[in-house]
Amino acid sequence: MSKNLRLKPEEEYIYLTYSIKNDKKEESKILLENYRVLLQKALDWLWEKTKVEKKEMKKGKKIFMKIKITLPKKKEVYKTLRDELEKNNTLASHYVDKAINDAYSILRGWKRRAEKGQASLRKPRLKKVYVRVKSTLRKVEGESVRITVRPYDYITFSWSQTWFSRRVKGLELGEPIIKEDKVYLPFRYKLPWFTPLDFLAIDSNLYTLDAYDGDKFITFSLKELYSLKFGMELKRSRIQRFASKHGRKGKELLKKYSHRERNRVLDYIHKLVNELLEMYPITMFAVEKLNKQLMFDDANDSLSKKISRTVWRTIHHVLRYKAPLYGSFVKEANPYLTSKSCPRCGWVSRKVGGTFRCERCGFTLDRQLNASLNIYLKMCGLPHIRDIPRVWVGVTPLKGRRRMSRAMPRDPGEAQGLRIGFKFMKIQ
Repeated sequence: MSKNLRLKPEEEYIYLTYSIKNDKKEESKILLENYRVLLQKALDWLWEKTKVEKKEMKKGKKIFMKIKITLPKKKEVYKTLRDELEKNNTLASHYVDKAINDAYSILRGWKRRAEKGQASLRKPRLKKVYVRVKSTLRKVEGESVRITVRPYDYITFSWSQTWFSRRVKGLELGEPIIKEDKVYLPFRYKLPWFTPLDFLAIDSNLYTLDAYDGDKFITFSLKELYSLKFGMELKRSRIQRFASKHGRKGKELLKKYSHRERNRVLDYIHKLVNELLEMYPITMFAVEKLNKQLMFDDANDSLSKKISRTVWRTIHHVLRYKAPLYGSFVKEANPYLTSKSCPRCGWVSRKVGGTFRCERCGFTLDRQLNASLNIYLKMCGLPHIRDIPRVWVGVTPLKGRRRMSRAMPRDPGEAQGLRIGFKFMKIQ
């Protein structure tokens, strides 16, 4: 019985992906073209058995169309589809299994978007095809990988003369991805097990990241990032007008500036996250699970434009990706009522303003800092500050005002002095 109760930490891995130039274009072209034919056949076959149902639904006075899409069950059709694809297959038979899995992945993604009204009900098209090589079709030999195209026909790619060869020495290679011009090599790194020493709760806002670490509040400014997005947006609007009149040349120019904006934003975010992780190594980070679409529904046009320039999810994604390298972890917390609730007694305010004031116990704090404090308390699950039985710190869904059996002294501005600012060096 005691053996079953032991907690064994799961093995954590992080994937470091690097790209090399595809110097075997002719050989890989044969693989890509044949795989494209295989994938298209699998997609066509599954599309014929896909059911699309439309049903009118009424909600109040509004009538809307509900779409239900049913894909064929994989277990029921797998063997039949595999035999059909094997008839004219010129590649190794493992590519048939990969084509079926990729076809299902494409249809599942299309189904998810179509049911939300974000995609048309036509059959999804294949644009640029790439091949993700299964582990059974590749063999690592030193600093090169041999990929099987068909029996006794191979393609070999080497990374021995690349800049990252020392960095990936001793790491395990995952499933290589072959494209027309590049080959992507994902290497797997096993993370050592750490127990977090600190906790940091982050509240994401338009111009700042407001955090609380259990001792003080820290504000990370995002104004430079916001200005970068705003400036590139103005430049892109001028390029879009130019592109509408100059056809292909305009499209190429628009693509160039879109890539430039993405690269500059990612460069800033990576440097920001690096500074944050160096300040807080071996830390449990709590970030908000945000939904921009719901924010747009409740915001006016001016606020919607500001929200569209934010990159919260990208910051959280990069933080989640890099945190394990510093022995840290990232968890998402529900932001519901975090800025409107009192962290001391759980009272929920109906007023929205720059400062939170609790009408029950008198607790006063900046609204954004109050949200980070509540996220911190939800993550840690600390007992209530007044040790009232059966009451815990955090967001308690209380409605309206309630009288307390024992009075709490008012202490306005008690936590304002804990806030400190943090200014990053200017990122070129």
